Amino acid sequence: MDRNAIERFVRRDWDGGAASKRTYWAERFRQDGWRPIWDAAQSLLAHVRRVRADFPTDRDRALDLAHHERLRDLLHRAAHAFARR
Repeated sequence: MDRNAIERFVRRDWDGGAASKRTYWAERFRQDGWRPIWDAAQSLLAHVRRVRADFPTDRDRALDLAHHERLRDLLHRAAHAFARR
C-alpha cells in the first residue's frame, strides 16, 4: 500500500464529490428522464445479486418496507402541516 495515496484518498473533498454526483444525476434526469436512473438501479441490483445470491433477504425486505412506511408517514404529516396553514 502507498501511504501517500491512502492519505490523499482519506483527505479528498468528499462533500464536493457528493455534490458533483447530485448535479450529474439531476442533469441526466432533466435531459433523459427517468430511464438512465432506472437502468443504473437495475445494474446495481444485478451486481448485488451476483455477489449475494440471496439478496434481498426477508430481513432486507422488511427493513425496506419499514423505511418506506416511515417516509410515507413523514410525507403525510408534512402534507397536513401545509394544508393547515
